[in-house]
Amino acid sequence: QVHLVESGGGLVQAGGSLRLSCAASGRTRSIGDMGWYRQAPGKQRELLADITSGGTPNYSDSVRGRFTISRDRYTIYLQMNSLKPEDTALYYCYAKVTPTIEYTFTSWGQGTQVTVSS
Repeated sequence: QVHLVESGGGLVQAGGSLRLSCAASGRTRSIGDMGWYRQAPGKQRELLADITSGGTPNYSDSVRGRFTISRDRYTIYLQMNSLKPEDTALYYCYAKVTPTIEYTFTSWGQGTQVTVSS
């Protein structure tokens, strides 16, 4: 199994910055893409960014230009700048795990709360 532990959430003012971290352990050798989702109460889960094992990032329109995803082996980061109250949510990281050629599953972190005050 792959276990993900997130950190870096907190309370910040609008316009401020936070850096989230997500460290993977377990079957890290089988990890491919990793990324970040967020979910606010009453809203559906939103994909924010992902990054391939080769380091190629992708961003949703809602965070492009403000957030930056990066990767160091099996740890990923989300640098969040110019935060807005609308960014308030529980942020989850995930990892795509492919222990065999035709078997893939997704491992999820526990989430870290980000609250942006106005």
